[in-house]
Amino acid sequence: METSGDGGVSCKLEFTVQMTCEKCVNAVKVSLENTQGVHNVNVNLETGAVLVETSLTAHDVQQLLESTGRRAVLKGMGSTEMKNLGSAVAMMSGGECPVQGVVRFLQANEKKCIIDGTLDGLSPGLHGIHVHDFGDISDGCASCGKHYNPDGNSHGGPRDSDRHVGDLGNILANSEGRASFRMEDERLKVWDIIGRSVVVDEGEDDLGRGLHPLSKVTGNSGNRLACGIIARSAGLFENAKQICSCDGVTIWEERDYPIAGPERKKIHSPPANL
Repeated sequence: METSGDGGVSCKLEFTVQMTCEKCVNAVKVSLENTQGVHNVNVNLETGAVLVETSLTAHDVQQLLESTGRRAVLKGMGSTEMKNLGSAVAMMSGGECPVQGVVRFLQANEKKCIIDGTLDGLSPGLHGIHVHDFGDISDGCASCGKHYNPDGNSHGGPRDSDRHVGDLGNILANSEGRASFRMEDERLKVWDIIGRSVVVDEGEDDLGRGLHPLSKVTGNSGNRLACGIIARSAGLFENAKQICSCDGVTIWEERDYPIAGPERKKIHSPPANL
């Protein structure tokens, strides 16, 4: 676990978990209760639903659930506030690069956006992450445009007043190339970024503090490694899917598919003789 987000704004995560009896329910509760960053757990055996109020990453909670030997799928995210102000998701792929994963956005309240994600295939170390202007990946990540910057500011760090709205700083990949992260941002608004893109770069973002000419433009974080279009996603209790209507695939079969990239496309492609 790279970044747990303890002490931050809580959100609610809705999972479907393979459960068959009260023993399963107890195992799920034990896996989560008394864990720092988990504030409330609600389990419904009949529907297989587990609702978790937490400041941990979705990946961390899923790992805790699956530590019981039961499979889990994230189905929705929502705020602990009365109204859901919006959630979005970007499926990340690197084209020829092996990086893939998912980044989620949740507007927890009018002043706080939670960014939660997991990416695999990165080189160990820090990598810049930014929201870009365009949801256009027709030419890979090169066609995503510049950093989202409606105010015309210089590049900076996520805590700076003078920054691009899309400047989210860095994520940290561990020795196995996985970055699991959760961050909170006061400038980003979900309703402004749906239809745009999120991009992860090959190097560390210097947060506009370096001496390189690109420092105040891009953070000098190198080439674009992976990107994804930001699309609206399901909030709490908005995703009732158990079987995909287009091909009959269950959520548990879907769970075994690659998150993104050419191998996922092969699985979903119809046989050549059809």
